[in-house]
Amino acid sequence: MSNIKLKIRKGDEVIVTTGRDKGKKGEVLRVVPAENRALVQGINLVKRHTRQTQTTEGGIITKEALINVSNLALVDPKSGKATKVGYKVNKDGAKVRIARSSGEEI
Repeated sequence: MSNIKLKIRKGDEVIVTTGRDKGKKGEVLRVVPAENRALVQGINLVKRHTRQTQTTEGGIITKEALINVSNLALVDPKSGKATKVGYKVNKDGAKVRIARSSGEEI
């Protein structure tokens, strides 16, 4: 299961398609292909009760949790709406990702 090819990468702008944060947009901070999950900025916020240590302050901390990649869709650079990801080979032989709805390069 660890050799799954994900179409979403770090730094991509994504939109949440289902769940509590449906319709929200954010940037992908980290992708975990082994678990089929991604960490998105400002999405799937959870509260963690942490004990005080020498380096960190104690209390309730709000941070992002991993979200399943199937609940995310890439944002089309042209329209700003959700789109599927396709691939295209350029004239110089480089394989690039494209937005299926507009054909724009991502």
